[in-house]
Amino acid sequence: MLNILRSILFALVIIVLTLPYAIIATATFPFPPQTRYRIISGWARIMMRVLPVVLGIRYRVIGQENMTAKPAVILCKHQSAWETIAMQEIFPPVAFVLKRELLKIPFFGWGLAQMPIVSIDRAAGRDALAQVVQQGKQRLAEGFWVVVFPEGTRAAIGTARRYKVGGATLACEAGVPVVPVAHNAGEFWRRNAFIKRPGEVVVSIGPIIETAGRTPEEVNSLTETWIEGEMRRLFPHHYTGQQAVATAAAEVR
Repeated sequence: MLNILRSILFALVIIVLTLPYAIIATATFPFPPQTRYRIISGWARIMMRVLPVVLGIRYRVIGQENMTAKPAVILCKHQSAWETIAMQEIFPPVAFVLKRELLKIPFFGWGLAQMPIVSIDRAAGRDALAQVVQQGKQRLAEGFWVVVFPEGTRAAIGTARRYKVGGATLACEAGVPVVPVAHNAGEFWRRNAFIKRPGEVVVSIGPIIETAGRTPEEVNSLTETWIEGEMRRLFPHHYTGQQAVATAAAEVR
C-alpha cells in the first residue's frame, strides 16, 4: 500500500513540475545548445532530489574513474525511464538518441525538442543510422556526450535484446571512445509500471572501449560483452540458471 501511495504522489509531482518546465523549455529556443541544456536539464536535477524522498529510490555510481575528459559515446543498458533522468546528473552534458515520435507529445515533447538531442525516424531503415551518425557528430562537436541505448528499447532486468550497431558506428565515425554503462534501475522502476519500489540503483561505468583500428561490429561486441557480463556480476540473482559471462567481461577490462 505504501508503494502505491508513493507512486501516486510521484505522478502528481511529475504533473505539477512538467507543465511549467515544458513552457520554460519551449521558450529557450533563442539560446545556444549548452545554455538550453543547462536550463532544461534542471527538471531532471529536481527529479533526482524528488526520487529518494518520494519513492525511496537512491543510487550509487561505481567506475567514475573511467569517465573520459572529452565527450564520448555512452552505450547504456535500458530498463526504465530512471536512467534517462539520472544520466543528466551523473554525466557531463548529454544528448540522447531518441525516436522522433516523442517530440509530438504535448508539452513534454515540445520542451524535449529544445534539448540537444539526436532524433531519428525508426521507419527510415538504413537511413536512421545515417541520422544517428550525422546528428551525433554535431552533438559531440558541440561538447555533448551522446547517449545510445543499443538494445533500442527497454528490456526487463535479467533479459537482453540484440545490441544494434548504431552507437558503435557513431563512435567509430567520430573517432571517439565508447563508455559502457550497466545498472539495475529496472529492479525498482519496471517498464510501463505505475508502481515503483524503493531501493538502491547501482550504476557501473565501465572502462572505455577505444574505437581506433576497430570496426563498429567489434566495438559493439566488446560493449555487449562488458555490459552483459557486468550485469551478471553485480546482479546475479536476476540471471539464475543462465550461463555466466563475467569472465568475458573481465577480459575487456
